[in-house]
Amino acid sequence: MSSVEEFRAEIRGWLKTHLSGSFAALKGRGGPGREHEAFAERLAWERHMAAHGWTCVGWPKEYGGRGATIEEQIAFHEEYALADAPARVNHIGEQLLGPTLIDHGTEEQKARFLPPVRAVEELWCQGYSEPGAGSDLAAVRTRAVREDDAWVVTGQKIWTSLAHEAQWCFVLARTDPGSRRHAGLSYLLVPLDRPGVEIRPIVQLTGTSEFNEVFFDGARTDAANVVGAPGDGWRIAMATLGYERGVSTLGQQVGFRRELDALVALARRNGAAADPDIRDRLTRAWAGLEALRAGALRGTDPSAAKLYWSHWHRDLGELALEVCGPAATLAAAAPYELDDWQRLFLFSRADTVYAGSSEIQRNIIAERVLGLPKEPRP
Repeated sequence: MSSVEEFRAEIRGWLKTHLSGSFAALKGRGGPGREHEAFAERLAWERHMAAHGWTCVGWPKEYGGRGATIEEQIAFHEEYALADAPARVNHIGEQLLGPTLIDHGTEEQKARFLPPVRAVEELWCQGYSEPGAGSDLAAVRTRAVREDDAWVVTGQKIWTSLAHEAQWCFVLARTDPGSRRHAGLSYLLVPLDRPGVEIRPIVQLTGTSEFNEVFFDGARTDAANVVGAPGDGWRIAMATLGYERGVSTLGQQVGFRRELDALVALARRNGAAADPDIRDRLTRAWAGLEALRAGALRGTDPSAAKLYWSHWHRDLGELALEVCGPAATLAAAAPYELDDWQRLFLFSRADTVYAGSSEIQRNIIAERVLGLPKEPRP
């Protein structure tokens, strides 16, 4: 048995043993559009994982991880999804902030922030998008001014996932008042439990609120809480986005497979599969998911991967309502009780917008991958 197979067997066995008892009820809970489900219990589950060494498996051992290889990390995420384990609450800290600090942070920042992330004692959110700078991240207007031993942050962030549950936010802010676009930005670590921070949940199409507006009105963070040099924030922010589209997406694809298999089974039960068009679309969805997995294993360009999976998943949501038929347009009960297919359809509308809109991903692919002329800008 290879080391990867041994690693896969180890995590599979651990999940079978520990995702039981009081934790068994968490199977399938949480995830996009459902982050409100059993949040406290999922947090307890993830701290249980941390106590047994199953958080941050890809981090180097010197920072509390297992030093897992890429192949082992793939195995971990796939087995976690196959076990129908609950959606992770610490993804942003573990998969985004942690690798960013490991590669770009000071030793003092690593010592302060990495242990609480590994132990799931501090949760993080991402302060990038703004009302006037969503996909055009270089247009951020949130500013930070250095005052003695602190950065003073003023501005607004939006679509901030799980900010209402987080204790910290990594914020892209303009620290050079005369700068434009990518220059003069800094990557700051800002506590959310200080004066000058207000968090307002946004009610989504699903009726839930996992996205938020975050307002900074003179919020302060220690001067040492800047990752990289002041003004070098764009480079650090792009590094974080690279980690965001890493191996954990393979676990996401296992979830996609489960949704597709359930939809095929539904189409067979309710007779929708007798429609040649439905059969063709289900087959294309299967083929598309196979291509998505093959691309992930080969290391597809992150922008191309994001563009592909988001449209695949959005199309699956549309297909789900076609399979369900006209009744899918009605809520299951008042005032707004949705079934899983309705929730999939509604939330997947956001897939092509968050984490980089499709329009921007196409520009990145055209300009940086294919070398085409840049889009004209005023």
